[in-house]
Amino acid sequence: MADSNILPSGHTRIDDLEMREITKIFPGVLANESVDFSVHAGEVHALLGENGAGKTTLMKILYGLYHADEGQILLNDKPVEILSPTDAISQGIGMIHQHFMLVESLTVAENVALGLRSSREPLTDLDKVSERILELAKIYGLIIDPSAYIWQLSVGQQQRVEIIKALYRGAALLILDEPTAVLTPLEVDEFFSIIRDMAKDGHGLIFISHKLHEVIDISDKVSVLRDGRKVGTYQTKDATKADLARWMVGRDVDFRPEIEKVELGEVRLEVIDASCRSNRGTPGLENVNLEVHSGEILGIAGVSGNGQRELAEVITGLRDITGGRIELDGADITKLPPIDRTDRALSYIPEERMKDGMIKNFTVAENLILREHHKKPFSNGGILNLKAIASHSADLITNFQIKTPSQETPAKSLSGGNIQKVVVARELSREPRVIIAAQPTRGLDVGAMEYVRERLLEERKSGTAILLISEDLDEIFALADRIAVIFEGQIMGIVGREEATPEKLGLLMAGVKEGV
Repeated sequence: MADSNILPSGHTRIDDLEMREITKIFPGVLANESVDFSVHAGEVHALLGENGAGKTTLMKILYGLYHADEGQILLNDKPVEILSPTDAISQGIGMIHQHFMLVESLTVAENVALGLRSSREPLTDLDKVSERILELAKIYGLIIDPSAYIWQLSVGQQQRVEIIKALYRGAALLILDEPTAVLTPLEVDEFFSIIRDMAKDGHGLIFISHKLHEVIDISDKVSVLRDGRKVGTYQTKDATKADLARWMVGRDVDFRPEIEKVELGEVRLEVIDASCRSNRGTPGLENVNLEVHSGEILGIAGVSGNGQRELAEVITGLRDITGGRIELDGADITKLPPIDRTDRALSYIPEERMKDGMIKNFTVAENLILREHHKKPFSNGGILNLKAIASHSADLITNFQIKTPSQETPAKSLSGGNIQKVVVARELSREPRVIIAAQPTRGLDVGAMEYVRERLLEERKSGTAILLISEDLDEIFALADRIAVIFEGQIMGIVGREEATPEKLGLLMAGVKEGV
């Protein structure tokens, strides 16, 4: 008879995890104050809160990345000291991070094997690692090529690697920090099936997400943090989406903004027969044609990795175009470098905020003026006007509700959602004529998401042309006037908001045109 204390993964079962009176203070910030949190075997316990509420800090303490100033951790009713991720892993605790912990120049197999002993030291055993990855990929539906380099993968594919890394190590308790942020609806359904199976097998799972419908769908309990303190722990079955939002932000939240009718103006952005190559040398875009008018939000819907990144980078000048052209306000900008496109009032909110959206070692203030640092009033003759920069930054920090100890705080010290707010604040404050917004609310809490969406609608009302690239169909339906569906680098169809249905878009996203 199998030992009930041993999981199918071979790890010792964790019946109970308890964090008691956890307090963590950073310079100028009380991140956690006397927080209690627990999770049991076979349970999915969600952790909710606004950006900067202390969720990730609490979990980093559990994973050994931070050390609590006060409080203790108990596993199976016994106090344990977790001083590093190695300690956490040895105790059967795994973590999938919000920002990928991957080495871009290494392959999938090399990333998964990193830090683990080879079965035939001093030689590597990447062939065995690859075999195991393929087994996990088949079991859990996380298909990935073990020989692919990380830099060649889409964001969604990179997330799969993080998931496989944790599963490879066979964690008994798994911390999931925004694990679905880059997954498509179908991938989320498959991933939730994995989570439910893991819970049935006796794993404990901690689920951090800003997507309230996911929390209701997958969790048994939910604990809410606000400003570093625990508001309460609730049975998810007794909570509504509106309840969760109110507990998080302390007020009622409008999930479906009211969209005013706006008269379309001239074509501001036109993509004409655009083609390009992907990072792997395969076709990235094939003869794409799009028009975005003044006062319009054109949504781009599609499954991750079907040309969304290539489309954004071709328009912004970050990827070479192999055919066709790009026009901005009627002028051909196909051969212009990115800075010249920026100077023509083109703003870009990239999907990978840490890689393409900011310089993480720069301060918040420096990141807020990255696009305009060479212009007045921020500089004159190459000399920075620190007073103007400070005033501008203070306004944006207040207006966009960016939680930061100060303007001089390095951007890398902020929570993921607040980093996104810095990028969005910078790009929307430039009085753009055209905005390319790729996953603009990814990782934001419901309050910040509501605010960013309202700001995009304000830009639309003022006559800005907006290309909204989002894998969140709810966001597309909430904001877009027209919806274009992209599949394998081609536009499958464009439908108006009134005619669009999830079923119709789903068929187009799968490459099916007939009957649509």
